[in-house]
Amino acid sequence: MKKYIINIKVLALFAILFVATACEDFLHRPTEDAYTIDGFYQTNEQCFQAANILYNSPWYDFQRGYIWIGDQLAGNIYTGTSDMYQNFNLSSSNEDLTNASNSLWLVNGHANAVIENIASKAGPNVSTSVKNTVTGEAMTMKALAYFYLVRIWGEIPIIHSNSAVIGAGTSNKLKKNRIEDVYEYIERTLLKAIELLPEQNAQGRINKYSAAGLLAKVYLTRSGLNQTGTRDQNYLDKAKTYAKMVIDEYPGKLEPVYSNLFRISTGNYNSENLISWRWTISDQWTSQNSIQSDVALTNFTGMADTWGTWRGLTIDLQRLFGEDPRNDTRVTNDTRRKATMMMRGDHYPYFWRHVGGFIATFNDDNNVAGASFGVPTGANMVKHIVGHVEGDHKAENGRNGDRMATDLATHVLRLADVYLIYAEAILGNNAKTSDSEALKYFNLVRNRAMASAVPFTELTFEDIFKERRKEFACEGDNWYDFVRLSYYNASQAISWINNQERGSYNNLTAFFKNETAVENVTVNTFKVTVTEAVFKLPFPEIDLAINPNLQPQVPAVPFDFNSIPY
Repeated sequence: MKKYIINIKVLALFAILFVATACEDFLHRPTEDAYTIDGFYQTNEQCFQAANILYNSPWYDFQRGYIWIGDQLAGNIYTGTSDMYQNFNLSSSNEDLTNASNSLWLVNGHANAVIENIASKAGPNVSTSVKNTVTGEAMTMKALAYFYLVRIWGEIPIIHSNSAVIGAGTSNKLKKNRIEDVYEYIERTLLKAIELLPEQNAQGRINKYSAAGLLAKVYLTRSGLNQTGTRDQNYLDKAKTYAKMVIDEYPGKLEPVYSNLFRISTGNYNSENLISWRWTISDQWTSQNSIQSDVALTNFTGMADTWGTWRGLTIDLQRLFGEDPRNDTRVTNDTRRKATMMMRGDHYPYFWRHVGGFIATFNDDNNVAGASFGVPTGANMVKHIVGHVEGDHKAENGRNGDRMATDLATHVLRLADVYLIYAEAILGNNAKTSDSEALKYFNLVRNRAMASAVPFTELTFEDIFKERRKEFACEGDNWYDFVRLSYYNASQAISWINNQERGSYNNLTAFFKNETAVENVTVNTFKVTVTEAVFKLPFPEIDLAINPNLQPQVPAVPFDFNSIPY
C-alpha cells in the first residue's frame, strides 16, 4: 500500500488542514487562523468541519472502481468483450483496483484521525452531543469503507488506530484478519455509531438511521457467511430488526419520481438518501464528482470532457427490463429503464434543456448535442450525468459545471435499499413468502417505478434479486449482491453470471442509419465461465510488494477485540 503508507503518517494533520476546501455549499470553511491541530476542535463548528472531508475527497479515487466493480462485474455495463471487467480477467496490475485500495484505506485513515482527535483534542466549549455526532459520522464512514474492502478483497487487515500503527512501525507488516472478524468489527463500529448519532443531523449528513440502514445491509450480507445453502437466522433477524427501525422511525420517504433522485436540484438532498458522497466544484481536485466524464456521450457537456460513447448497458440488463434496441416501440412502463439507460427515441427534458431537451436519435447528423452513439448494445448510460455544463448544470444549482467536475451527489444507501433488505430478511431461508410486510415494502419500491403494475402477492429470492438489479443498476451496488449470494450459494451466483449475455449486436449502427434491415442485426453473443474465485478480487501489486502478508498464501489471523473499547 505505497500511497497508504505515505499518507498514514500525515493523515491526522491532513484531516484538519484541508477540511476547509472539502465542500463549499454543504459544509463551511473554518477561519484562517484555525489551521493547527491543537488549535482546532475548539468549537462545535470546527468539530463538524473536521468530518467534512469524509463526505468526498478520500472517496474520490474509488469512483471508477465503484462503477466498474459494482456494475460491470455484475453484468450491467458494457465496454467491450476484451475489457478485464467484462471478461473477469482482472489482475493485480489493474489501476482501478490500486486506486480503490488507496481510496478506501484513506477513508479509514481520515475517519480514525477524526475519531482520535475528537477524543483527545476537543476543547471545553465543544458540546458532548457534537463530539458524539462527529464521532458517529466518522465511524459510519469507516464502517462503509470496510464493508467495501471486505466484499472486494475478503480477508483484510483491521486498522483500528492509525497512531497505534504508526507508533509500532508495523504498517508494512499488518496481517490480514478473518472475514468474519472484519464483519464483526463493522457491526461493532456501526452499533457504536448508532448509539452516538442523533436522529436528525444537519441536511445531508449522516444520522442514526444512516448507520442503522447500513447495519441492516451488513447483517443481511453476513447472514450467509460460512454457510452452505441457507443463511444464519440470527443475522437475518438482526437485518430485519434494523431495517424495520429505519422504516418505522426515519422521517424520510421514497422520492415519488425515480429520475429525480439523480438530478442535483431534486436528488442531492432528497430524504430517500441515507448515505451519499457529497461533491463540489472547487480549486481542490478530488472534491468533485468526475463519473460523468467516464459514462456520458462524447461532447455531452459541451466542453470535450466526456468519453463514454463506447460505454453502455448490456444486452442482459436491457432484457431484464424487457427491451430490445431493434424495436423502436418501448415495451416497459418501468420508469427506471429510461432513468438508467438511454435508448433510441428517448427524450430527456433535463438534458440540453437550453435547446428544448435531448432526443437520442443515434444518428450523429441529427443529434442536437452533436454527441456520438457508438456502443454496439444500443443503450448508453444516464445515471451520474448532469448534462450540458451551462444549460443543465447551471440550471440545476446556479453555477456552471467544470471540466471533469459536477456537484451531483453519489448515493450509496437509499431508503429503497432498506425496503428490499427488509423484504429479503423476511423471506430468509424460505423458497417463497406471502408475508404482508415483505410484500408491502417490495411493492412500494416496484410500484414507485410502475404505478400501474399489478402488485406481487408472493415473493421468491430471485424476484427480490432482479428487483434490486433494476432499482440499483449503475449505482455501484449490484456486484455485491452476487458476493452476498456467493457466501452461501456460490453455484447459484456462478450460474446467473455465466448465463448473462455480455455481448453486442452486429450491424446495429447500420440499422440505426437505415443502411440495413432489422433481420441483419444479430447478437454477437459473449458469455463468461467463472468460478468461485471471482468473488475475491486480486490485491493490487503495489500493496503486495509493500506488505507481503497480503499474499494469498499467507493465512488470515483472528482480530483481538479486547484491544478496542467497543
